[in-house]
Amino acid sequence: MTPETTRRPADSLDDDDYPAYTMGRAADILGTTPAFLRALGEARLITPLRSEGGHRRYSRYQLRIAGRVRELVDQGTAIDAACRIVILEDQLAEAQQLNEQLRRRTSEPPPDGPS
Repeated sequence: MTPETTRRPADSLDDDDYPAYTMGRAADILGTTPAFLRALGEARLITPLRSEGGHRRYSRYQLRIAGRVRELVDQGTAIDAACRIVILEDQLAEAQQLNEQLRRRTSEPPPDGPS
């Protein structure tokens, strides 16, 4: 590895996608059970990375998604419906972001080209 591609341990702490949390720790953080996290994996909402020993590891980003599902489940929404809602919310946010980018591009004056 070159110095430019070497990852320092401290870099991982700032990375929302770094799989830093074991299943037990993730469940503790969310105030839920490992079975809840397995159910989210079965619903294909989040796919934890696996350690060399085969243990599930979760990122902060995945914990935020799981936390949103937990909120919906706590409000009485079935887990499969909660997963679908979170997926649709994510798709809507992405579509709105793309729409805003396109709006900005179309409102910019065209570049001056050769006549």
